[in-house]
Amino acid sequence: MKYGCIGERLGHSFSKEIHEAFADYEYELCEISRDKLSDFARRADFSAINVTIPYKELIMEYMHYTDPQALEIGAVNTVVNRGGKLYGYNTDFYGMTMLAHHAGVDMTNKKVVILGTGGTSKTARAVAKSLGAKEVLRVSRTAREGVITYDELYANHTDAEVIINTTPVGMFPNTSALSVDISSFKNLTGALDAIYNPIRTPFILSALERGIAAEGGLYMLVSQAVRASEIFTDTVYPQGVLDSVYKNLLQGKENIVLTGMPASGKSTVGMLLAKDLGRELHDTDALIEERAGKTITEIFRERGEGYFRTLEAEVIKDVSKKVGIIISTGGGAVLRGENVNALRANGKIYFLDRPLSALMPTDDRPLASTKEAITKIYNERYGIYISSADTVIDADCDACAVTEKIKGSHKE
Repeated sequence: MKYGCIGERLGHSFSKEIHEAFADYEYELCEISRDKLSDFARRADFSAINVTIPYKELIMEYMHYTDPQALEIGAVNTVVNRGGKLYGYNTDFYGMTMLAHHAGVDMTNKKVVILGTGGTSKTARAVAKSLGAKEVLRVSRTAREGVITYDELYANHTDAEVIINTTPVGMFPNTSALSVDISSFKNLTGALDAIYNPIRTPFILSALERGIAAEGGLYMLVSQAVRASEIFTDTVYPQGVLDSVYKNLLQGKENIVLTGMPASGKSTVGMLLAKDLGRELHDTDALIEERAGKTITEIFRERGEGYFRTLEAEVIKDVSKKVGIIISTGGGAVLRGENVNALRANGKIYFLDRPLSALMPTDDRPLASTKEAITKIYNERYGIYISSADTVIDADCDACAVTEKIKGSHKE
């Protein structure tokens, strides 16, 4: 390996495609167990690497030289081999600083709480102090010097104004886990998460729902990668590279989720989008039928709507963990908040707003088999479709036109 990233688990990593998007070198992902780290570092059979969980602190003992900022933070995430000697740096500091600015999270004179005590938490503490935080607390499951417990957090520090998550809670594949219940923090004005897969963790989604400035770690990842690559190659990239790479990566990773009434054209538009964009299409109704081994009509007749909705939630939870796909949902998918949150974790939701007069009943839709039934659920659900959508698409036109509208919106 000449350039790459080492860590314990890297199956979820986006680092390879980020580096290769703007740098002229091959970048490899190398999973290393704890007992092999020492041998890897001593052999130093690489030109330059990034270091991620859980080795940002452990790697420091093998450095010939550690940059003063990394030394002060107590964590190294970028290592350069110069003539067999290892030089350590921390580009996470730059990355998290850029993330805070991008998210609009102001820490000036604020009380900041950092979840976690690993290498990234040390970086977050340094960033918070550099951005003028009034007070910075770190939280862990167990108490020790300079660290409070979660019980202490809820008992004594619910006046926190900014929370930064640096733990793996909520990270792929356990994407439904919530790092902290922010409803307890009435003064909260900002939330950041170092996790970038999913794009929006439950912690970030919870903050966004409350109108709090919040963002996951994708911008941080791209920012630190650009800075690391500059150190790797001893160069400076042109201004604008960071935002260009981030925008392209987000567009490529973010799922396109289609919601709307039965007969609004979701399946047809989904197929057209998949063909035009070269993405996989996942139709949740088809996945439900595959999982149950029965048609939706049979499921409703034999087990009822409640059983169907439970299957639907399971399917949506699973498919939403994927990235870069098209998801066509059933008409009632948005009725459960858990489904909307799962779809938003990695996706942008487009509501296909087709007028009631254009919605035709069919026998294969148990809740929309007559015009009266369609009218009833349209009136019941319309407000939910609107409130759960990121973008409302006027679908009073043919499927090709709807497809073009969504493609245009997704590029913005």
